[in-house]
Amino acid sequence: MAIKGEHGIKVRHARTKDVRAIAALMQPYVQERILLGKDLVVLYESVQEFRVAVTPEDEVVGAGALHVMWDDIAEARSIAVRQDWLGKGVGRVLLEGLERDALKLGLKSLFCLTFEVAFFERAGFEAMDEGEPLVAADVYAELVRSPDEGVAEALDLARVKPNTLGNTRMLKRIG
Repeated sequence: MAIKGEHGIKVRHARTKDVRAIAALMQPYVQERILLGKDLVVLYESVQEFRVAVTPEDEVVGAGALHVMWDDIAEARSIAVRQDWLGKGVGRVLLEGLERDALKLGLKSLFCLTFEVAFFERAGFEAMDEGEPLVAADVYAELVRSPDEGVAEALDLARVKPNTLGNTRMLKRIG
């Protein structure tokens, strides 16, 4: 079911035809080092994780992904809104859609790594303390095996520290 926001914006699951628009939305944020860059093939492989915000004409003006990390936690990632749509509620309805998906999957927590602290605080996320573990030690031992760079960043692994400088690790309990 699509979620409706302000200005006729509708949020729906992404389709393969949306992938190039998602990549274009992300590009300015990647250039500013706000988001991690993703190759087009990676976006196609993960299209099922994405929701898009579209105008009544079905033009993609925002995107975000829900990446399940473990049985009770997922990351809200790659949230991007077209510059001319900032401040119009697009990010908010995208995040609401991701949270709804997380609840349907039975997840209990949403994680994000962000420069946009105020935005996520308004959505109920709280900043994590420096060194605070994201997951229990046994789950950490499993997650550290993931080849996904975003998971490495969530775990605050030393090898990805240059990617995360200035970002805030945030968590929201949802279930």
